Amino acid sequence: MLDHTFYWGTTRKAIIAFGNLFNDIFIERRNSAGAVVQRIKIPLAYAPKQKMIARIEQQPNLEDQRVQLILPRMSFEILGLDYDPARKLSPINSNRAINSDDVTRIKAQYAPTPYNINVNLYVYSKNQDDGLQIIEQILPYFNPDFNLSLKAIPELDIKNDLPVVLNNVTYEDDYEGDFSQRRSIIWTLSFVIKINYYGPVNKTGIIRRVNANIFKNLELTENVASYTATVTPNTAVPTDDFDFAETFTDFE
Repeated sequence: MLDHTFYWGTTRKAIIAFGNLFNDIFIERRNSAGAVVQRIKIPLAYAPKQKMIARIEQQPNLEDQRVQLILPRMSFEILGLDYDPARKLSPINSNRAINSDDVTRIKAQYAPTPYNINVNLYVYSKNQDDGLQIIEQILPYFNPDFNLSLKAIPELDIKNDLPVVLNNVTYEDDYEGDFSQRRSIIWTLSFVIKINYYGPVNKTGIIRRVNANIFKNLELTENVASYTATVTPNTAVPTDDFDFAETFTDFE
C-alpha cells in the first residue's frame, strides 16, 4: 500500500504560517511623562521551553546588559499530533484536476486525513509590563480561533482554511532570592492547528459514460428503470466543448 513517494510539506507550511502570526509584535517603553522612549520588536524562534529557560538562567542578574538583549522574546514548539475524527470525510471522496501533460487522463487525490497539531507559544519577559503588552496584542485575535489560508496542494490548486485555536493561557513567575532578583516571567499559550494531510496524486482515466439502475426490491431482482448519460462526442476530453446524451428507460 505504502508504495508512493510524495511530500507536500504540510506540517512545515502550517508551522511557518503559525510563526508568521507572531513575527511582527512590538512593545513600547515610556517615561514618567508617558512619552515613548524605546520601541522593541520581540524576537521569535522555534525552540523548546526548557532550552530557552536554560539560556536565561546562564546569567541570573537580569539587569546585566547581555541579558537585556535576550528578554523579552518568544519561542514556540510542536508538542504532538492527534487524529481528529470530527472532521473525517468519506474516504471515497476525491479531488480532481485537469492533467495538462496528458488530457486523456486526469489528476485525482483521495480525501485528506484530519489531524490536530498541538503547539505551545512561550512569552519570556523580565518585567510584568513587557509580558502584558505582548499578551494583549495576541489575545484579541483569538475568540477562540483565527483562520489562516494555506495552499496545501499546488498541483491540484487546493487551498485550505487553517483554523488556529487558542485553548489555554498559563502564567509562571519564577525567581530565586528576593523579589528584586527575578529570574523570568513566562506566559504559555496553548494552541491547536487543525490541519489536513493529503495522500499522493494519481493519474486516472476519464469517465465518459455512466449507468444507473433503479430496483423496486432489496434483493435487486426487479429492475424498474435505468438511466444512461454519455459524453457527446465520446472522444471528448475535459478541455473540449462537449454535451451529454441522456436516456431514461421505464420498464413498467
